[in-house]
Amino acid sequence: MPESKFTLKKKRVRAFLLSLQADRGKKETIKDDYYEKGLTYIQMRLPVEKITEEFENSLKETIEKKIISAKIREGTETDLKSVVEVYNRSWLTSNTPFRPITFESLKRVYDDPDTVFLIARVYGIDGGFVILDYEGDNNQYGVIAGLGILPRFQRKRLGTVLGMASWNYFKEKGVKELRCEVYKDNVASTSFIRGLGFEEYGAPQVYKVEDFDLEND
Repeated sequence: MPESKFTLKKKRVRAFLLSLQADRGKKETIKDDYYEKGLTYIQMRLPVEKITEEFENSLKETIEKKIISAKIREGTETDLKSVVEVYNRSWLTSNTPFRPITFESLKRVYDDPDTVFLIARVYGIDGGFVILDYEGDNNQYGVIAGLGILPRFQRKRLGTVLGMASWNYFKEKGVKELRCEVYKDNVASTSFIRGLGFEEYGAPQVYKVEDFDLEND
């Protein structure tokens, strides 16, 4: 049976953002455990109604203490090379299975009309990005599909700046809830997401190689 457009879209996003693409000729580049057991991701969510003005103000105060001033823009196709560079440099420092991505694989994600890139420019360079998507029959769930920060700007609250930009974007679109997935062993990312007010829900999701296989896409 042919796969639905939604299923194919999710495979594209997983292959880029969850960093495990089926590559039959280069299996040695990825640990065997990932092939046999898959990757486990924690499901997290934040109802928009819980994003109160008081909570936003407390985050803004935290950001100001770190003296991070960033200009946020919505990315275009001309920004994709910059996003590729930020992604490849940022994931090298994370506790997440990593495989470099290419312009072509990112372009496939960008080409989906529901996918939005927000980019943070700091001190004259692109320091981080977030990729936003939707779920639900009526796009009622806003998904933070991925976030990357250059190592030099990590732990300086640039991720919080991008998180706030994300929920402001989604609130304007009328979504009811924000969602994201976090790799179970990435303690730093899990702590960061919790700091934005997200809570776990449902059972963790396990992704196998076939969930990333784009050969017949």
